This record gives sequence, structure tokens and C-alpha cells, in this order.
Amino acid sequence: MTGHEERGGRAGRRPGVLKALGLALAGALVLGAAAAGWAYWHLDHNIRGVDIDGALGADRPVPAATPAAGAAASTAPLPSGALNILVLGSDSRSGAANKALGGGDSSGARSDTAMVVHVDAGRTGATVVSIPRDTLVTRPSCPLSSGGATPVAYGAMFNSAYAVGGPVCAVKTAESVTGIRMDHYLEIDFSGFAELVDALGGVDVTTSQDIDDDRSHLHLRAGTHHLDGTRALALARTRHGIGDGSDLGRIGLQQKLVKALLERMAATDLLTDPAALYRVADAVTASLTTDTGLDSLAELARLGQSLRGLTAGRVRTVTMPVVTAPSDPNRVVAREPQAAALWASLR
Repeated sequence: MTGHEERGGRAGRRPGVLKALGLALAGALVLGAAAAGWAYWHLDHNIRGVDIDGALGADRPVPAATPAAGAAASTAPLPSGALNILVLGSDSRSGAANKALGGGDSSGARSDTAMVVHVDAGRTGATVVSIPRDTLVTRPSCPLSSGGATPVAYGAMFNSAYAVGGPVCAVKTAESVTGIRMDHYLEIDFSGFAELVDALGGVDVTTSQDIDDDRSHLHLRAGTHHLDGTRALALARTRHGIGDGSDLGRIGLQQKLVKALLERMAATDLLTDPAALYRVADAVTASLTTDTGLDSLAELARLGQSLRGLTAGRVRTVTMPVVTAPSDPNRVVAREPQAAALWASLR
């Protein structure tokens, strides 16, 4: 992927359902001695890491919480400070599975979904803020792994940052827009999201209006539906069959899916079903790209354990306040001072 710097020569991958990640280590431990060793190795090597901290250096917002120093991660108390995570869903993965689901090639990478997840101090509550991909922003200069940097771009679409500079530029642009340090980065691709939903046995989502979108091949009557991975992905991507066809209507559906996934995981006792647990862990890690602070099974397990008190009912979903861009009726810009107030409340 253009602009990626990857851990240990691994090629990049991605998602975003935080609590499921914490189950991966437990899954390996219950599979038996030899099988556990292979499962741990396999799941750990599924994860792809990007050295965002190394690429961006010190010219960034102050972190929400400073990690404890001294004790090893395995013995140190679980972190409990506030945390900010940039979560992207992308259509950039090449390969048969993603192409069948509408994904693009790696050279045409785009961030199809962008959410800033702010976990409160104590880690029992969270706010998920969606940033419309069509928001016009000032895209900062971003370093490239091939050398040099991208130029500053004024009035650029938010999702163009990923296209020109991968995760590093996506994080730098998000920090520039919000004034918030992104402590971590998580990214998932089309097929990974669909496989995760299928591994969980599908999700239940209630829609308040009929959806008829030939582009995403989704046709649903208003009401509650049990969706498999392919249809859940179609729901996350649809926008032409709802409301005014803008990205804002689609964001509402994506936020419903986030809640539905959290509720499904809470209702599924994966720890009593090692095979199901492994399928979920494999689906998550196989489609995951993270920063190098989360690019191992142990680190993801530790994050998941620190979030064990976070339930779907304690997750608030909002959208960054926006208005139609004066320069283009098909684009939006941040509504001020409301947007600035929202970001300030999460620092």
C-alpha cells in the first residue's frame, strides 16, 4: 500500500470492533498445547503494523494519557486512562474477496469510513465520532515511506488523505482537523468486515425507512433484519437508497452497525466455544492494520482486557457537525463553533 511503513516486512492490512480483539489470546489458550502455539502464531502474524509514531515524530497533539513506564506489559496494571483511536474502513484491499464485494486495488486506496473513538478515563464509556468522508479540509503535508512528503492541500476531501499517504497521512489529517492526538490506529477492509459479521452469526439491525439501493444491491423494508456479512457490508456502504443520498444518511446506518456488533459480541459467549472464538479472532486479525503499538496479539489482548467494562449501552455515537460547503453543494465543511466544541470536549 502506498505510503505504508510495515512492521517486520509485513504487508499492510486492517478494523474496528475493539472488544473482539481482546478475545484472541484467550482463544489460543483453550485450543490445546500444540494447536495453541500454532493458533497464536497464526493470529499474531495476521496483524499488519504501520509505524505511525516513527513517521510523524513529535509534531503532534499531546497524548490523552501517557503509558506507564518501568514494568513489563505482562505485569503492569491494565491501562485505564482516556484513549483516542482513529478507526478506518477501507475499500483499498486488492484480491478476489474484496473485489467481489466492491473493493478497489491497493493503488486506489480510499478510506470509506472514518470514526474517531474516544474512550473515557476508566474505560467504561466511549464516544464514537463519524467524520463524513466528503468533508473539505486542509490536508497537511504528510511524510511518505518512499521519501519526501505530500504537499499541503486546501479544500481537499478528508478521505483523500488515505489515498495519497496511507495510514500515516490519515492520522496526521485527523489530528489536524480535530486537534486530538490519535493514540492508536485501526483499519479493516471489506472482506474482513463481512467475515467478522459472519463469524459472529450475523447481526440484527433496525432500519427506520425502506432502503432501495441498486448500487449496493441492498433492498430492505423498514424494520428489524438479521444480516449476514455481505448484507451488513452493503448496509454500511449504501447511501443512494436513503434520505437525500448524502454521506450523512450512510453514517447513521454505520453507527447502527457499530452498536449491533457490540451487542452481538456481548450476547455471544465465545469463551465457551473455542471454534467460534477462533473464527472471530481470525476474521478480525486477518483483515487488520494497526499502528505498531497494537500490532501483536498480546497488545491487542491487553487493549481488549482494558475495555472489558465497556458495553454497547455506554457507547455514544455522533457525527461531526457539518454544513454544505459554499464551494460545492456535494461537499460539506465543519460547522463552527459546534465542531470545535465537540473535539474540545474529547481532549
